[in-house]
Amino acid sequence: MPGARGIEITQVVEWKDGEAHRVEDYLAGEEPLEMRSGRQRLGVTLRTPGNDCELVAGFLFTEGIISKCEDLVSMEAPGDSSQRLTAKNNIVRVKLRSGVRPSARKTARRFSAGSACGVCGKESIAQLRRRGIRAPETESRFDPEMLCRLPEKLRGTQAIFGRTGGLHAAALFREDGELLVLREDIGRHNAVDKVIGWALLQGRLPLSGHALLVSGRGGFEIVQKALSAGIPLLASVSAPSSLAVRLARELGLTLVGFLRGRRFIVYAGEQRLERRSC
Repeated sequence: MPGARGIEITQVVEWKDGEAHRVEDYLAGEEPLEMRSGRQRLGVTLRTPGNDCELVAGFLFTEGIISKCEDLVSMEAPGDSSQRLTAKNNIVRVKLRSGVRPSARKTARRFSAGSACGVCGKESIAQLRRRGIRAPETESRFDPEMLCRLPEKLRGTQAIFGRTGGLHAAALFREDGELLVLREDIGRHNAVDKVIGWALLQGRLPLSGHALLVSGRGGFEIVQKALSAGIPLLASVSAPSSLAVRLARELGLTLVGFLRGRRFIVYAGEQRLERRSC
């Protein structure tokens, strides 16, 4: 869960039943985060403070800058109590293994955008293949009834969303529906990177036999990140994009959208779902 900076308290005027009242309200925290490797700037994003090392680790992995946890020699991050070293501002400094050097071409397109849009100007599916992103394993099978219970588990664990109403969430589940980790952020791409970063730092990649549930829509970026982590099933409570569906079908990801109540739509990879209706 994000730390103290994840929530801010402010004074607002509430209009209710014809009367105005001044009350306290909670806002989701949003601050810039810069990533650096030595003197090289890897990117800047707007994020909800907290789990910054997971965010950076997940981003570096899903964007192909590193390929395994051992490529990260050390990280120095602000506000992460789990780290022995801390910075005084919103900068995460990483030391990469000798021989891991982000090229100018790769880092030039890294995200310096707002938290909602992710990385713009994405390379083609063919270029993702050249990165070595492969289809997830095919052995996993998921119970539709179990999938239908996941959104309730996600909402019940969204501590900061419950107070602010302003955050996205990504949650990782085992094949039997057990929740392993949930991360919140003002950007859905950041929330996914935090989850994948957690798994990378825990030595759990690839995430065979797991399902990832995201709030909002399932866009191309989210599908790419799930595939990079070896996740066989990605579900969202809203719609996927056309490019996300195309990527999921080409690389063998099970893609579920509109997962609400006792209904969902399978856009790709239906073979991983047990043959009974929800």
